[in-house]
Amino acid sequence: MIKNDWLGLITEEIVDPEREICDPHHHLWHRNGSKYLLEEFLLDIRTGHNITSTIYVECESMYSKDVAKELAPVGETEFVQGVAAMSASGGFGDCRVAKGIVGFADLSLGSAVQTVLESHVDAAPKRFKGIRHATGWHESPRIKNSHSNPKKGEMLTDSFLEGFAILGRLNLSFDAWCYHEQISEIVQLASIYPETKIILDHFGGPLGVGPYEGKGDQVFGDWKEAISELAFSNNVYFKLGGISMKVNGYDWHKKAYPATSDQLVDLTGRYYEFCINLFGSKRCMFESNFPVDKVSVSYHILWNAFKKLSRHLTEEEKKDLFYQTAATVYKLD
Repeated sequence: MIKNDWLGLITEEIVDPEREICDPHHHLWHRNGSKYLLEEFLLDIRTGHNITSTIYVECESMYSKDVAKELAPVGETEFVQGVAAMSASGGFGDCRVAKGIVGFADLSLGSAVQTVLESHVDAAPKRFKGIRHATGWHESPRIKNSHSNPKKGEMLTDSFLEGFAILGRLNLSFDAWCYHEQISEIVQLASIYPETKIILDHFGGPLGVGPYEGKGDQVFGDWKEAISELAFSNNVYFKLGGISMKVNGYDWHKKAYPATSDQLVDLTGRYYEFCINLFGSKRCMFESNFPVDKVSVSYHILWNAFKKLSRHLTEEEKKDLFYQTAATVYKLD
């Protein structure tokens, strides 16, 4: 459950409030006693930053009933298409929520996934941009695997690769969500299909729990080595954020106060700086990963941290990180 009273213990003056922002990664859901729909999201984005558009990313929300299992995720796209239409009506403010939609389709279906992908496109012709098939897997029982119930090495199985090939044919992108020890699979995937855009979510999942607890420097070193292998994979882009989840091991949710922007910069800044320096602003975009990261930090404080992290950059680089890279990769403009 999201503890709004606890989050309210820390507030900050907004840094650079006029800067245009596309938030390229958020969710909406109503399940297990947790409600985070358009109303709740608008409360977060209206806390001072200039959020003008967003990208919705699948989270197993509002699946269709009474359809074949493989087609159930199309219900999520239908639901978000409705939310996006509400937002686009102008009656909910200037931000265009879910201007782009990233859904789910099971790529392990192989070539049969084409029917599912085409159904997503039909459900949201102008907004559907691609899919995320989360593959975060670890052998430790103390690390939760992705909601799509992946198996070890799934991204390189014959059936997954066969399904992945369909994305390129339909001009759709692939959001990747894995853990840092699986980044080598992304390297291989990018080399097999160099024409398909791959967006690596949440820095590629540097872990801080289970066998990685208390080993932050070691994880960062291993992550740097793995992520560097993507330097010449020009079809791979990077979402910078999603590093305040419980799985990252910073334990903000256990503290008396939520994170401040300065604390986020101090403890996680090295990940942002490494990616921006290595890959450049045109391959990187800041993301909120809300409401998942809301377990640790408020929306306005998170974006304050991003702005502090980028203070030394040029105006063009800032525009890329906060808006243009996301708009280009997801074909918003």
